[in-house]
Amino acid sequence: MIKKKYLVLFAFSLPGIFFNNFARATILNNSYKEVIDHVWQIVYRDFLDSNGKFEKSDWIELRKKFLSKKYSDSKEAYDAIRDMLSNLDDPYTRFLEPKEFSQMKIDTSGELTGVGIQIVKDKESDSIIIVSPVEGTPAYEAGIKAKDKILSIDDVSTKGMDIENAVKLIRGQRGTKVKLEILRDARSFFKTLLREKIEIKTVISKVNKTKNGFLIGYIRIKQFNANASKETREAIQDLEIKKVAGYVLDLRSNPGGLLESSIDISRQFINKGTIVITVSKDGFREIKKGKSQALTDKPLVVLVDEGSASASEIVSGAIKDNNRGKLVGKKTFGKGLVQSMRSIVDGSGLTVTVAKYLTPNGTDINKFGIVPDIQVRMNINPIRQSQIGTRKDNQYRAGEKELVNIITKNQVSQFVPKTSNLGAFLKINKANSVYSLN
Repeated sequence: MIKKKYLVLFAFSLPGIFFNNFARATILNNSYKEVIDHVWQIVYRDFLDSNGKFEKSDWIELRKKFLSKKYSDSKEAYDAIRDMLSNLDDPYTRFLEPKEFSQMKIDTSGELTGVGIQIVKDKESDSIIIVSPVEGTPAYEAGIKAKDKILSIDDVSTKGMDIENAVKLIRGQRGTKVKLEILRDARSFFKTLLREKIEIKTVISKVNKTKNGFLIGYIRIKQFNANASKETREAIQDLEIKKVAGYVLDLRSNPGGLLESSIDISRQFINKGTIVITVSKDGFREIKKGKSQALTDKPLVVLVDEGSASASEIVSGAIKDNNRGKLVGKKTFGKGLVQSMRSIVDGSGLTVTVAKYLTPNGTDINKFGIVPDIQVRMNINPIRQSQIGTRKDNQYRAGEKELVNIITKNQVSQFVPKTSNLGAFLKINKANSVYSLN
C-alpha cells in the first residue's frame, strides 16, 4: 500500500542529522500525502453511497490525481482533501482539522463550544443550513431555527463556502461575537451571537399535573451525547418513584448524536421488538432489538419537529413502528445516515457515512423525515424557554391531551363490572367530562 511506502520513506529519512532542502521537502511532501491517502483509504473501504453516484473506478483515478501533486504545507493538503471529498456528494462525510476534530470529540462528550448550532451543506441549493440550535445556547436564545439558511458570516458570503470554512468562521474565542445573516421564509435578517463554552445538561425532567389530576412525566433530551442514556435512565427511575401515569418524551430541536445512545434510550421504553436496522455499504443488515429491560411500560407520547434529526429519528421511529406511543408535532428533519468518526495520522479527523438506517418497519427516512401521528404547529408567537413543556406550549398541550386520552382508555379497558373498580371507573368518566383543550 502507498501509505506504508510513505511511512517507510519517512522512517528511513529521520535518522539523518543534516538534511538538505530537497530532503526536507521530500519528507514533508510525503507526510502530507500520507494524510491525504489515509482519508482516501477510509472512504474507499467504508463509505456508504446514499445517492448512487459513487464509482470506485473514479475514486481510484482521484487518488492518482491527488497523490501526483506536491504539497508545501498542511493547508494545501487539507484543501486537497476537501476537494477530493466534494466528489462524494455527501454533506455528512467531511474532513476536520486537528482543532476541529478535537472540538467534535468534546461536543459528543457533553460540552459545546461556540454558538450552539449544527450545520450542513446542501449541494442542491449550495447553502449552509442549520440542522438545529441546541437548547440553552446563544443560537437558541437568539431564536435561530432548524432549516434556517446562513447567507453570510461576519459579512463574508457563504455562497460556494464549504462546511469546514463555515465552522471556522462561526467558532472562535469565548466572549467574542459572530454576526450571521439568516434566510428564513424568503426573508433575510441578521443575528449577532456571543460565542460561549457551555456545559450542557443533556436531559431535563419534571412532573406535570393535568387539570384532572393525572401526573405526567416530562423528559426533554437535548442531544444524544455520551451522557444522555445515563441521564434519561435516572430521570425515568425518579419519575417511576413519583408514580406518574404516563410520559411525554420531548425530542424537539434535538439534532442527534451517538447511535448507541439512541438505541439504549429506545430500550428504556421498548421492552421487545426491533429498535433500528442499519445497512452497511455491502448491504449487511444489523438489527438492534429491545432486551426485555424496559424501565416503564406506561403510555408514551413523543414530541418532534423539523429540528429532530438523526438519533432523534431513530428513537421516534422505533416508538412509532412498535406502536409503543404516539408522535406529536411536525415532520422530522430526515437524516437517515450514520457517520463514524475516524482519526487521521496527523491528529485530524474524518466523519464518514458508513451506513444508513431504517425504522423497524423498514422505512428509509433520509431526506423524507418521519410524519407524526398528530401534526401540530408550534406557537406562532415565540414562547419563553421556561414555558417549553407547559400548557403554554402548543405541541406539548396537544401531546398531553393525547396522552390523557390513552391513559383513560387503558383504565376503562381494565374496568371489570361488579368489582371494586367501579369507583375508578366513575372517577375516569368524571375526568373525561371536565377535561378539554378546545
